[in-house]
Amino acid sequence: MTISPTVEVEGKTPAWKAFLRQLVRLPWTWRITLIYLTVMLFLPIAAMFLKASTEPPARFWAIATSPIALATYNVTFVTSIFAALLNGVFGTLIAWVLVRYDFPLKRLVDATVDLPFALPTSVAGLTLATVYSDNGWIGSLLAPLGIKVSFTRVGVAVAMIFISLPFVVRTVQPVLQEMEHEIEEAAWCLGASQGQTFWKVILPPLFPTILTGIALGFSRAVGEYGSTVIISSNTPYQDLIAPVLIFQRLEQYDYSGATVIGIVLLSISLVLLLAINFLQAWARRYDSR
Repeated sequence: MTISPTVEVEGKTPAWKAFLRQLVRLPWTWRITLIYLTVMLFLPIAAMFLKASTEPPARFWAIATSPIALATYNVTFVTSIFAALLNGVFGTLIAWVLVRYDFPLKRLVDATVDLPFALPTSVAGLTLATVYSDNGWIGSLLAPLGIKVSFTRVGVAVAMIFISLPFVVRTVQPVLQEMEHEIEEAAWCLGASQGQTFWKVILPPLFPTILTGIALGFSRAVGEYGSTVIISSNTPYQDLIAPVLIFQRLEQYDYSGATVIGIVLLSISLVLLLAINFLQAWARRYDSR
């Protein structure tokens, strides 16, 4: 007896057919979302992994752990961590001032915090390199002290601090606005000082949000290219960052090498996204208590 190809054996539906049926039954909002994410996010990531898979494992490992690659990872991630932690402190302070105090030109200052979002990164790099050069407004003050900023690793840190600051401020600011002043007043009535109120009443519910802002700023700093490529000298083993190394590999038509380093950065970014989701879930659990 011949079985038609269209007849399902033993009543079992192939997995891909079941998936297509479920996809068709989804609301149109879900279908548009999945199509958009597939085209704009999933397919480019899959293409990157497929391109990297063309390299043998030994070759992949050799490229990913080459001395120049390890040096760029060190500059990129260590400097990004430093910039994110520094912004965690001063970004929280800025958010506190913007929420708790009224002063002239407050709206202008508040809008200026978002300037790194709107300013092209190449313009930001050119401006920072000029200001922090030996003849610049700030660089001329630091030069007599033996501190050189532009075209050094310090300049890379300055650029990363500049472009990642809004993430901390804008993450912490809404939480501060929603915090009830009555809790602080109750702590003061119970004899707590301002320092004790901050450390034991304000900081605990604010800390997960600060960590989330730090993680977002760190992720942004890791992928920064436009400003850092201008303010640094791009010298290997000194201030060369991974995104610039990827661009250099592309200029040399070493597409596989550029893809391998990109995969390393992508993998670390995915880990950071998981950490951010964990911190956000932690904050929600804390707020629900």
